[in-house]
Amino acid sequence: MLELRGVTVPGRQRPRLRAVSLRLEPGERVALLGRSGAGKSTLLAVANGLITPAEGGVSWFGAPASQQPLQRRRQQARIGTLWQDLRLVDELSVQQNLNAGCLARWSWRQILLNLFSAQESEACCRALARVELEASLLVQPLGRLSGGQRQRVAIARLLRQNAQLLLADEPLAQLDPPLARRLLHLVLDLGQSPRALLLSLHRPDLVEGFDRVVGLRQGELVFDKPPTSLSTEDLHQLYASSGPS
Repeated sequence: MLELRGVTVPGRQRPRLRAVSLRLEPGERVALLGRSGAGKSTLLAVANGLITPAEGGVSWFGAPASQQPLQRRRQQARIGTLWQDLRLVDELSVQQNLNAGCLARWSWRQILLNLFSAQESEACCRALARVELEASLLVQPLGRLSGGQRQRVAIARLLRQNAQLLLADEPLAQLDPPLARRLLHLVLDLGQSPRALLLSLHRPDLVEGFDRVVGLRQGELVFDKPPTSLSTEDLHQLYASSGPS
């Protein structure tokens, strides 16, 4: 499903990633832990194809990441990414933002229609309901929503995409703890076979439902183990201060 082999990404003071190798099989749900600046977002950007590593290789769905633009887009269309900054469009409606998850499989005609009229309203309503938002929000400009509502719209857009490889960069950061846990269970359900999930977290207490936990420190992978094997010593190694990052 996803394989990173010896991936290195340069940085100004030190590499953003250094010789990182990671493999996800269908049905695996992997949590990515680390301090701010550890390289979690960079790793997800490499896994998504947004960043090409200076060294090492990336494979998606059993084939190397293509350097041919059309084939690469086809590979990336099977990857759904929820970024920390959400990458939603304030000027568009909630429904238009939700339908952005379908653009890779829509015709140009459907894409243009989405800019001027409501498309696939029932499917959008179902996606909002799954993230505990009212259907009445569909017509609202996204810019009017609260931070927590925007976060949930971004998760609902991921539902609309129906991708095979799911990547998420701290998707629960702006949500209250009870809602964060409910939506985490939803995302974990999405990551079951034949899909796979790689999700970065800022809260180690939320790793229980994952199959594996990967720890990243200063761009290096320091452990990869089941959550039941995660120890206090592991977390201390991961989060202990080591000066400016």
